[in-house]
Amino acid sequence: MSKTQKDNGNDLLTKGSELTEAEINAVADLRDRKKTRVRAPDIKLDFDEDTRRLTVGHKGKDPTVACALAMHELGTADYRFFEGVMDQVATLGQQDSSVSETASNFVMSVVAGVKPQDEIEAMLAIQMGAIHQATMLMARRLNHVKTLPQQDSAEQALNKLARTFTSQVETLKKYRSKANQTVRVERVEVKEGGQAIVGNIHSGGLGDDKK
Repeated sequence: MSKTQKDNGNDLLTKGSELTEAEINAVADLRDRKKTRVRAPDIKLDFDEDTRRLTVGHKGKDPTVACALAMHELGTADYRFFEGVMDQVATLGQQDSSVSETASNFVMSVVAGVKPQDEIEAMLAIQMGAIHQATMLMARRLNHVKTLPQQDSAEQALNKLARTFTSQVETLKKYRSKANQTVRVERVEVKEGGQAIVGNIHSGGLGDDKK
């Protein structure tokens, strides 16, 4: 999508094109999902070359509302956390630039897709976005090597980054599974009088002191 297009579903409108029923349904589904999702506005970066000062903001909305939507997207209510990670995301940059709105907004789109529930999940999502960008950079570099040392270096870096990303996904799954843990009852014994003993429970109440 070009920078001039708005992410509101209007870009999905077609004029004079012939679509199959499946294609029409797919376009309608995507349009509905765009209308119903909550999305923070794009990050806006202003970098002053003279002072080397970077100002981080958002496009198209009142600053207070933009911050609230971005914090919602990050799964946090802590402004200190929000301010810190936004500075980190803003300085991801690209290969030939110290800052890049495209790179920063890509990482935030990864965060939105993960839908973090707390700060730990948000940090993992940000790292996953950053690692993916680095992985693709190494993949591109590997496709343009000219010597064997360059090939070995790019291949090793690519493999490490790819494994790191896989590890991050597994870590996120494990972390989230803790919130969904259930208690498994392995053994239930019903004693006289209808009293149920679950697992390896030992009672020392009255009636157990028989001699």
